[in-house]
Amino acid sequence: MLDIKESEAAAEGNLLVAFFDLTLFARYAKTKPSAEIFNLFEEYFELVGGIVESSGGRVVKFIGDAGLIVFGEESANAGVVALLDLKVRGDVWLAERKVPCRNVVKVHVGPVTYGYLGTPTDKRFDIYGVTVNTAAMLQSNGFAMSPQVFRKLEPAVRRRFKKHTPPITYIPVDERHG
Repeated sequence: MLDIKESEAAAEGNLLVAFFDLTLFARYAKTKPSAEIFNLFEEYFELVGGIVESSGGRVVKFIGDAGLIVFGEESANAGVVALLDLKVRGDVWLAERKVPCRNVVKVHVGPVTYGYLGTPTDKRFDIYGVTVNTAAMLQSNGFAMSPQVFRKLEPAVRRRFKKHTPPITYIPVDERHG
């Protein structure tokens, strides 16, 4: 999918872009020692990476209690199914450890520029573009994807979602928004 080497120039293309974030985590983290938080995320990020990578996606970066994930546009079905799995399994994982947070996932698809950038001695893979900002700005209480993503899905996967307005997003059939 995104197999470019650090020495190659940046590339452009359409990608499925997703953010995940743990609700209320900052409040929870204030009550715990930093080593405990570090160990929690060491395990949680393994869970995230396992789900994403086994479905053909790539974790771009982890940012505190959040992360940025991409899939190739041609993998929209597999990507959305994996991200929904991440939402469900992530919430179960947190509940089993009595962490009072939920995983929120937001997904959009569109053009981005991607490649390696950074300091002369530490370049890292990253993505940029309006698509990234659009994904980040989606409103969600759990899982939301843009209409552009929904239109890329096969009928069997589409049936797992319902329209939610305004603005239009698609959420799992069994999710409530208040």
